[in-house]
Amino acid sequence: MYKKLVKQTFIYGLATVLPRMFSFILVPLYTHVLPVSFYGEVSIIFSWIVLFNVLLSYGMETSFFRFYTNEDDKNKVLSTSFLSVIISSVLFLLIGLLSQGSIAHWAGFGEHNINYTIWILVFDALVFIPFAKLRVDERPIFYAILKIMNVAINLGLSVFFLLILPTLAKEGVMSSIYVENFQIEYIFISLLVASIFTFVCLSPQYLKVKWIFDVALWKRMMSYGLPILVSGIAFAINETFDRILLGELLPQEDAMFAVGAYSACYKLALFMTLFATAFRLGVEPFFFSQAKEKNAPQTYATITKYYVIFGSVILLAVIVFADVLKYFLIRNADYWEAMKVVPLIIVANLFLGVYHNLSVWYKLTDKTRFGAYISIIGALITLVVNIILIPMMGYYGSAIATTSAYGAMMIISYVMSRKYYPVPYEIKTILSYLILSIGLALISFHFFRDNLFIGLSLLLVFVYFALRNEKEIILRILKRK
Repeated sequence: MYKKLVKQTFIYGLATVLPRMFSFILVPLYTHVLPVSFYGEVSIIFSWIVLFNVLLSYGMETSFFRFYTNEDDKNKVLSTSFLSVIISSVLFLLIGLLSQGSIAHWAGFGEHNINYTIWILVFDALVFIPFAKLRVDERPIFYAILKIMNVAINLGLSVFFLLILPTLAKEGVMSSIYVENFQIEYIFISLLVASIFTFVCLSPQYLKVKWIFDVALWKRMMSYGLPILVSGIAFAINETFDRILLGELLPQEDAMFAVGAYSACYKLALFMTLFATAFRLGVEPFFFSQAKEKNAPQTYATITKYYVIFGSVILLAVIVFADVLKYFLIRNADYWEAMKVVPLIIVANLFLGVYHNLSVWYKLTDKTRFGAYISIIGALITLVVNIILIPMMGYYGSAIATTSAYGAMMIISYVMSRKYYPVPYEIKTILSYLILSIGLALISFHFFRDNLFIGLSLLLVFVYFALRNEKEIILRILKRK
């Protein structure tokens, strides 16, 4: 059972890690080519893309998992899901194209960028269910290839448009197709081409669907999925609205610079995000498949403990080496002003990963509305704390807001799980790992930031502590091998 989980998590991890590693290359590319304020504008548009991706999926992906696993007529679930997403995507496309001028004027961005963004969102929405079908069919390798190709195309085109094409244009080659001061538009063109490629690769799934729309089934799926939509909107607010609020609440002359610097330094949490995302992609179908097993609660408890252990190692390692990593990820020193947010952002993402593990209780008991309530509380904390602290502390206030929101969600989910789906979590052990790793990380960053020897020593202290505590299980695994 665990071997299967590790295998799928590893492959889904590759599908997440490799594309994000390509994205890792995009960050130094963007920060090298774009002034800080321009990167701030791109970051705000990306924030809106995250929000609208949630709106256009409206919980249908998770509903598909749930109903495809439980329903006897799986073709009906598949076709109903496909048709639902197609209809909603076409409606969004029509409304978006008709109102793109007004949107551009309201947002203060170029109309070209709004147009590209609308098409990106539509093509991304049309592959939600095909990707979910790959996961439920346990085809992680094909899933991984498509995810990697998508980002590889985006990366290749971005390098061409932002670095190669300007050089060729200066030499007289391709000068007819090069447009000056078009860097932001080139970024979104690259994204659009990658999204179209992914849709084309997955389009054969549309040809295999028996086009049946079961209204009664759709209502049940929507009833299950709408609370997840609310949760998704709340998560989008937690994850990205700090950039939007920074752009709105700071003085106009400082806003885009602050958003750009904060967004770039936020990327140093990439390693924690990679681990959390890969783990979630592998573990979500696993949680559902194990739900009927007698020892399921103990399984979930064990998985959560080891998630915290590995996550704590990543947290401490990234914070210890943060000032080394910035030279590779953010080469333009103008962005480094926001480095002080890094520890808080990484801690926040660790809390978020723990929350995802704890959230199994409301997914398995069909009480997804509680997930929505918890997410709404997190979103309210994000909004309120940002609104209060941004005028006083700028982007550091945003980092505090993110950590507060995810920490509160983690605690609330644990407390509620004890009532509705008791899981024997080793709370004292988990807290000891969290407190020790966060404490050592803060000591390293705030007192020994320039001394890698001490930072590495603190990391080794934590690893030794974990190995000593988990020695029995490690020896048991080694003996089996």
